[in-house]
Amino acid sequence: MTLFSDSEVCIRLKDADLNFRVYKNRRPNLKSALLNLFGRGAKESYAKQEFPALRNINLNLKPGDRVGVIGRNGAGKSTLLRVIAGIYQPSAGSVQVQGFLVPLFQVSLGFQPEMTGFENVEQAGALFGINREAMRARADSIFEFAELEDFRNTPLKYYSRGMGMRLAFTTITSIHPQILLLDEVFGGGDRGFQEKAIQRMEALIERTPIVVTVSHSMEIIKRISNRVLWLKNGRIVMDGEPEPVVQAYEEEVPGCDAAET
Repeated sequence: MTLFSDSEVCIRLKDADLNFRVYKNRRPNLKSALLNLFGRGAKESYAKQEFPALRNINLNLKPGDRVGVIGRNGAGKSTLLRVIAGIYQPSAGSVQVQGFLVPLFQVSLGFQPEMTGFENVEQAGALFGINREAMRARADSIFEFAELEDFRNTPLKYYSRGMGMRLAFTTITSIHPQILLLDEVFGGGDRGFQEKAIQRMEALIERTPIVVTVSHSMEIIKRISNRVLWLKNGRIVMDGEPEPVVQAYEEEVPGCDAAET
């Protein structure tokens, strides 16, 4: 894995669009299918339409940027993160990302229930190009922080949901990316673990050159961001310092924290 120096780490989107295809009548009912089979019915239409998920996104991020992304459900927030991560390719425009990127979209990390906690830690590292020796060196601190020292060699299927979440969260936050993408990862877990998890996440954010966070919590956005993007219908309608952008959003969407979570 080749790492870039912080001076080379960047995210650049220029005139980026993303369209999703929506199909109509994709699954004909049984009667229509039988009639079509014997040539006695009208052929089903499989017309497709394109839904604009992102439109004309221009964005330049450099080391030191802590960007919060806000907007109502369906505004394109999570889609933007997935375009940056390379999960979706833009329909038009360009996306350039330089640096070791870690997307933290779901805490499960694809953990396998038949594998032990330790084996899952090793596998998680491999997903991000970290060799087995390096992950083994981190394993003690991972299990200690997750409060799972006694379950290191226990198959994950015997973990409770909370235990699995603690292990996955601690594992991924032990990785040191240059670009960190967060999608609604704050919260969850038992109350006793939550506060130290937030502190751990804040420490990770502090040492990561570029961080992009999607959250419906304006408190979290203002707490960890120094720049906020407001997305509406797939477009950036405001980009600036957190306080004025959040204020403008809250004026348009009263009670957004409660309504959108």
